[in-house]
Amino acid sequence: MNKTVLITGATSGIGKSTAILFAANNYNVVLCGRRQERLNALKQELGKETKVHTLNFDVRDKAAVFEAIESLPSDFTDIDILVNNAGNAHGLDTIDQGNTDDWDAMLDINVKGLLYVSKAIIPKMIAKKAGHIINIGSTAGKEVYPKGNVYCASKHAVDAITKGMLMDLNPYGIRVGAVNPGLVETEFSKVRFKGDEHKAENVYKGFQPLKPEDIADIIYFVVTRPYHVNIADLIVMPTAQASATIVNKKV
Repeated sequence: MNKTVLITGATSGIGKSTAILFAANNYNVVLCGRRQERLNALKQELGKETKVHTLNFDVRDKAAVFEAIESLPSDFTDIDILVNNAGNAHGLDTIDQGNTDDWDAMLDINVKGLLYVSKAIIPKMIAKKAGHIINIGSTAGKEVYPKGNVYCASKHAVDAITKGMLMDLNPYGIRVGAVNPGLVETEFSKVRFKGDEHKAENVYKGFQPLKPEDIADIIYFVVTRPYHVNIADLIVMPTAQASATIVNKKV
């Protein structure tokens, strides 16, 4: 029987690439996202290779999260792998200039959303004493950089939650790990700079950033290790990047 993977934030970037890779390797895929039209398009594409189900909800909405996951048809209720990928950054401001709506969005999506989805799925993993949870963190969860304040705080929280999950779920044989990417070229910067294409493009100029497919490959590698192997924490950066603020740009 094929294993089932549930991926949040599956309509773009790392989540979409991860879904494509798992589908190509015969996993049943549950695609979660806010944009139904993108979910439909991806389901149509991946449905040619494997069984696909879509869930349209915002991870910030606790009731919607639980309702969506409880609505899964019988073929998809047994989640073997959870990829908590949904996340965002809003703004790049000093703490005194920060927008409180941006703060709410980052904490609600990156921290509380991850917790809600995990809470909805973990009980069944505990019941069968098996499962694998991958939380997508960030190098921002390992260091704080200027004007990163609340975003870095949210990803530090993901780092702490992952470690806590690993301890709490250890008695049940559930594997837990985090993949923490550096600079990946996705819609991330466009969202962070609120649609400012020029600022977003400049983030990735002068060097070769990671691609979503690179992170998807790593996620797939992590979950396909033998059962006795758990990769608990992994940092991956483009070769040009040495830290959040040190990038070897050629321009």
